Amino acid sequence: MRIDVFTIFPQMVEHFVDQSLLGRARREGRLDVRVHDLRSCATDPHRSVDDAPFGGGAGMVLMPEPVFAAVEAVDPPRPLLYLSPAGRRFDQAVARELAALEGFSLLCGRYEGVDERIREHLCDGELSIGDFVLSGGEVAAMVVVEAVARLVPGVMGNVASAEDESFSDGLLEYPHYTRPANFRGWTVPEVLRSGDHGRIARWRRAQALRRTLDRRPDLIEARGGISAEERKLLAEFGLDGDLPPTGDEP
Repeated sequence: MRIDVFTIFPQMVEHFVDQSLLGRARREGRLDVRVHDLRSCATDPHRSVDDAPFGGGAGMVLMPEPVFAAVEAVDPPRPLLYLSPAGRRFDQAVARELAALEGFSLLCGRYEGVDERIREHLCDGELSIGDFVLSGGEVAAMVVVEAVARLVPGVMGNVASAEDESFSDGLLEYPHYTRPANFRGWTVPEVLRSGDHGRIARWRRAQALRRTLDRRPDLIEARGGISAEERKLLAEFGLDGDLPPTGDEP
């Protein structure tokens, strides 16, 4: 998969994508991340990419000339997505959509944003990683790249890791334990040491359901609530307290 990132801080993004899982995937040729400096297409001696907005107001705005020039010089994979609080909310479902593509591109804003003509005539859409404001799109771009790259075949050593993670099926992930089995009197649940893989799988599913009910009930609501089979599973491990009513209950 190829991902192009356009930014005025290329070293920030380059350093991130050259580390750990992403760095290994790049070196193995599974992930082609290309970072482009918007300032490389600036035409003045100061390599300016921003200017004051028409009509006045605080802050500066990224100008269309260098941004259009940078994108057109590269002809990156589409869609080109502008990282903005006004964009479509980025979640695991969107990550899966992007991972199914051969490639896509990201535009990192700065200052007060970008000239509206960039949004209307250059970009194919917008993405937001949350309802908050950042100084620029670089951190958001790194979030998107990491989340998508983990879903690209071969990037993660264990395919099951991606399948079991939070949000993979609309639930938070179950709790994990490792050695020692007893740490300061806190012990690993007996079921995980039982060797009964079927029961372990049921316990993990029940824990994921219970954790999501307690911490993110909105996710349970979005997936249509708890099924009768899931209620039985929660009851099997004593996790069925304070369950929301079913649709046929008063």
